Amino acid sequence: MINYSCIIIEDEPLALERTQSFVEKIPYLHLVATFDNALSGLAYLNTHKVDILFLDIHMDELSGIELLENSKLSSQVIITTAYSEYALKGYELDVADYLLKPFTFERLVKAVGKAQENIGRRSVLEPGYIFIKTENRLEKINLEDIIFIEGMRDYLRIHTSDKKVMTLQNFKELEQLIPNHLVCRVHKSYMVAIRKIESIERRRIKIANQLIPISDTYKTQFYQLINKEP
Repeated sequence: MINYSCIIIEDEPLALERTQSFVEKIPYLHLVATFDNALSGLAYLNTHKVDILFLDIHMDELSGIELLENSKLSSQVIITTAYSEYALKGYELDVADYLLKPFTFERLVKAVGKAQENIGRRSVLEPGYIFIKTENRLEKINLEDIIFIEGMRDYLRIHTSDKKVMTLQNFKELEQLIPNHLVCRVHKSYMVAIRKIESIERRRIKIANQLIPISDTYKTQFYQLINKEP
């Protein structure tokens, strides 16, 4: 069974506790973090990819709607709120489902099912290649050929099985283009192709005769992807 990583952003303690208890009952959901404000949750999402986000709307400083409007998330979003008037806005922002509090466990399971379907549909539609801006052209790179990507000051160098490509595109852009179950961020300066890893020892990845460090920031996400404890 596929496991799905998720986080909860909810500023009401009782609502957070209730949602968390429901999520923890579902064996194929892995709750990696909870946040009581949208700013902290957004900071986490900027450096970690998660499959499903449970998001409250009414929060201080930054609302759930503002978070969705001002960020590019790859996560499936399930809104949890006591306010029905935001339903249309939520669907305009392409959320997976909209749960009105107090919702039941069965209703949450149904919402998770919709998110699963969307994830499955997206994976089927994912192309096996990307186009990278390099010099004055767009260069096609097959995803299965990528070995690792390294940061080099203002550039990224993409190492593939048959060439090396330099680009001014940043890691954030590539993370949006490449599914993280194929090529995963493991350090502020590195992304690696999961299938090309030869071994992992002492927080270092051996890949194509290179040793690449795993940083604390990306450690949890990486080990979840390979289904191992850090």
